[in-house]
Amino acid sequence: MTRTYGATETDPGEKFKDSQFLVFMNRILAFTVAGLYCALTKQPRHGAPMYKYSFASLSNILSSWCQYEALKYISFPTQVLAKASKVIPVMMMGKLVSHKSYEYWEYLTAALISVGVSMFLLSSGPNKHMSTVTTFSGVVLLAGYIIFDSFTSNWQDALFTYKMSPVQMMFGVNVFSCLFTVGSLLEQGALLESIRFMARHSEFTAHAVLLSVCSACGQLFIFYTINQFGAAVFTIIMTLRQAFAILLSCLIYGHAVTVVGGLGVAVVFMALFLRVYARSRMKKRSKKLPPGETPVQKV
Repeated sequence: MTRTYGATETDPGEKFKDSQFLVFMNRILAFTVAGLYCALTKQPRHGAPMYKYSFASLSNILSSWCQYEALKYISFPTQVLAKASKVIPVMMMGKLVSHKSYEYWEYLTAALISVGVSMFLLSSGPNKHMSTVTTFSGVVLLAGYIIFDSFTSNWQDALFTYKMSPVQMMFGVNVFSCLFTVGSLLEQGALLESIRFMARHSEFTAHAVLLSVCSACGQLFIFYTINQFGAAVFTIIMTLRQAFAILLSCLIYGHAVTVVGGLGVAVVFMALFLRVYARSRMKKRSKKLPPGETPVQKV
């Protein structure tokens, strides 16, 4: 979205501006991969009503669109804080969608993880190519991204009660995603223009395909994680991934970690330790309960 394609000494080149087409590319490849896998392998009997996939699909599309569009209007610190603070909104959405119950320590550790990751990522600082300005439009888009993304993972978590496989979930969601996005692109007349842009710039085509392949592979891991561990744990994993990726880069390339960054890492590990400790205490307490009395299931 920020890269210029086809630039020469006499031609300034052009940028691709339709984020919805990128979403469509991601979804059509994921739909194809999931469909082929379901056709070639044995899958559980499908029991979920097909229309229920449409809710996750629509919220997923809106989440992706808001995320791509927000990049044009928000600063680096705003991006970091938003992505690092998704855990609490996901837990709150879980209470609305699935009536999940969380302990106080789950909220506390989620908040500590968000604070620690924000400290570490912000300490790395923006590079010279990143935006340093945040507009009201960007904040609105970012809020939309967080709300829709929180709903998507929780709704998918609820759908797994139908005992489907992660690949079946991927196929069902992307069926509607393809229909929604291609319909919108045709209505706006953007589909043909985007295809022409791909024809003019082979480098963009390669980048779009690579993005779609990575997105499809990522979806497989996403659906598996949500199926096995729930939406809140998945969001914590994705939040920690950002910090660990930068920490690994610092270790490999010898980049210095600031004092604030080091404190952020310490806060994250403290939160993870508290989470493991509290969960072990919960398990020990549940074993002492009288027969027939069970604790509330936690995520």
